[in-house]
Amino acid sequence: MQKPAIVQAGNVVLRARASEVDPKHITSANMRQLVRIMVDVMRAAPGVGLAAPQIGVGLSVIVIEDNEQRMAKLTKEQRAERGRTLLPLMVVFNPKLQVLGDEKATYFEGCLSVQGYMALVERHVAVEVTGLDADGKPFQKQMRGWPARILQHEVDHLHGMLYIDRMMSRSFCCNDDMAAKWLDMPIDDVKRALGIEQD
Repeated sequence: MQKPAIVQAGNVVLRARASEVDPKHITSANMRQLVRIMVDVMRAAPGVGLAAPQIGVGLSVIVIEDNEQRMAKLTKEQRAERGRTLLPLMVVFNPKLQVLGDEKATYFEGCLSVQGYMALVERHVAVEVTGLDADGKPFQKQMRGWPARILQHEVDHLHGMLYIDRMMSRSFCCNDDMAAKWLDMPIDDVKRALGIEQD
């Protein structure tokens, strides 16, 4: 079966609230196929997360995964600074997030549905996600650092939000410029260079 294209910003499905999946249907053949397709599309992109609306399906389901290959360009120090850790494949139906604590962090984010661009986005450092797993069983997990950021980004998709709704607009740039100019620079220095007000 041919993989569906990733829906790009401007498509109304990305701006609609996704419908919750009836728990009785999670283990159906259709839902299992949807999850397989989402995982294949995410890995082929490649990306670290995908929400069903990103392939044109307005249902509340996300898949996330972060591996060594996706982190290969980061130094050990950069991984530690971002809280970037290995994240085995996770499938969550009808996810709900609860913020844990007041700590926030700002880093560049991109999106498979806003191809070619990135911007600084402030996110909570720690969250708890609850929902149902791929077998329809209750799921609960606390996450910190980059995994928590991925979760917040993907759950936003289910509420019709893109990272560009939360971004520091002066930091919006194409991926090549980000890699060439800002990747190795501390975030506070990037903000200063771009004229973004410091907290």
